[in-house]
Amino acid sequence: MVVRGDPDKKIDGSETKLEHEKLHYTLQPNISDSALKFTHILYNLSPAELYEQAIKFEKGSFVTSTGALATLSGAKTGRSPRDKRVVRDEQNEDELWWGKGSPNIEMDEHTFLVNRERAVDYLNSLEKVFVNDLFLNWDPEHRIKVRIISARAYHSLFMYNMCIRPTLEELEDFGTPDFTIYNAGQFPCNRYTHYMTSSTSIDLNLQRKEMVILGTQYAGEMKKGLFSVMHYLMPQRGILSVHSGCNMGKDGDVALFFGLSGTGKTTLSTDPNRYLIGDDEHCWSDNGVSNIEGGCYAKCIDLSQEKEPDIWNAIKFGTVLENVVFDEHTREVYYEDRSVTENTRACYPIEYIPNAKIPCVGPHPKNVILLACDAFGVLPPISKLTLPQTMYHFISGYTALIAGTEDGILEPQATFSACFGAAFIMLHPTQYAAMLAERMRRHGATGWLVNTGWSGGSYGVGQRMKLAYTRKIIDAIHNGSLLNAKYEETPVFKLQIPDYIDGIPSHILHPENTWSDVKAYRETLEKLAGLFKKNFENFSDYKIGNDSRLTQEIMEAGPL
Repeated sequence: MVVRGDPDKKIDGSETKLEHEKLHYTLQPNISDSALKFTHILYNLSPAELYEQAIKFEKGSFVTSTGALATLSGAKTGRSPRDKRVVRDEQNEDELWWGKGSPNIEMDEHTFLVNRERAVDYLNSLEKVFVNDLFLNWDPEHRIKVRIISARAYHSLFMYNMCIRPTLEELEDFGTPDFTIYNAGQFPCNRYTHYMTSSTSIDLNLQRKEMVILGTQYAGEMKKGLFSVMHYLMPQRGILSVHSGCNMGKDGDVALFFGLSGTGKTTLSTDPNRYLIGDDEHCWSDNGVSNIEGGCYAKCIDLSQEKEPDIWNAIKFGTVLENVVFDEHTREVYYEDRSVTENTRACYPIEYIPNAKIPCVGPHPKNVILLACDAFGVLPPISKLTLPQTMYHFISGYTALIAGTEDGILEPQATFSACFGAAFIMLHPTQYAAMLAERMRRHGATGWLVNTGWSGGSYGVGQRMKLAYTRKIIDAIHNGSLLNAKYEETPVFKLQIPDYIDGIPSHILHPENTWSDVKAYRETLEKLAGLFKKNFENFSDYKIGNDSRLTQEIMEAGPL
């Protein structure tokens, strides 16, 4: 039995009281004791109410000096990709990407139901649970209704910020959700259950339209779990879902920014001279581009007002700060402190960004910008891509780990993440790439590869590309001047380099001109090309449609 409202509030005379002596139940043998207790449903509470619940009942929750809610996510301070599973059934067996290279770890229906029962039993055992009814996708024609059932005010406020918040009228007509999350993250899964490898499990059942979370309180699992769902649902409607930033100029020109961590995706897509449509997750439909989310989830480590003023100013009342350290007396946050985790985060509504475009929709993109932080120092600062090359580099999702950032790394290491978000995709990467190319072809969008990494040598020898130069490159893409430039093809990767960009020394545009050792440059170039080709072996056997012509076309666009 459920009762709406806060169980700590006293019942006044206007409310119906439960009189046990008037109840006449005929108990059945299969009814448990938990079915006889009340679980209070705290439904779509406001941020102020959730603050009160968190501070009163959740240890480690505090209000910072700027008004944000600081909280802890427990033992897990990041996602657990190896504990995320998808139910494999007859319907999705041929639809989803399984096997080598795939992020989809399979489980069966029975095991999902075991974990679901465990999560529901835990939530039923609590005195109260939080329920949020929210939307995904700012495009009203393709909006998805989601219901989040959780045990913590922190989780409720997090999803209130990250999803699109319905009006009171929309809540009245909300109806049955399209997808439901049961977040019992404070309670572990049974490690002896089939398929389990730890006490954590994040389980997706696409047929039942449900997600179950056990053994982790890290809120990012909900955000990215729903993103995976969108990567499945949207392509079924002929809509491309992408892991990207997106902004729009004053004249309505839209750009998509793809890039892994450290490439500058957030920095370059958050431009004071352009409107922010979104910083992370988007859909590209026949109506144009739309943000999937209603909020931002920004990294906070080493945050400063000078470097990231928009994020700094967004950390105020209503914002959730995860795993940060602050002064015991003043409650001022030490953003440089890594004692809890390197992955400190701020979660806030997108309206907290001054130049956010509300509603978060825009026309069809004119430019698709792929960002790579090339620590080998051999990729050009800017390259114009053909459609097959755009598909190739989109599927590759390349960047490089820098020596010294992780133990044991002595030289740059290439890392590849398909579609710049391999952990979240559900279908084979080639399918998303084909959808991207089809939209670019239909709407006349241009693909670009921008290297925000090293020039003049690999990491340790060369220098990181100046941010001022990269911004001038991005400006030249936005204003269209690069479309009229003359281009020269590079060896090996066959990339098109412009001969001139205003404000940038011309010799920097050609990587070989910045290396003092030409032989070392050629050897490093060949080495990186080999890493690209080896990575692409994971995708070379996949066919789209009845033949492999498209796959062959994409492969031929790669390095020689």
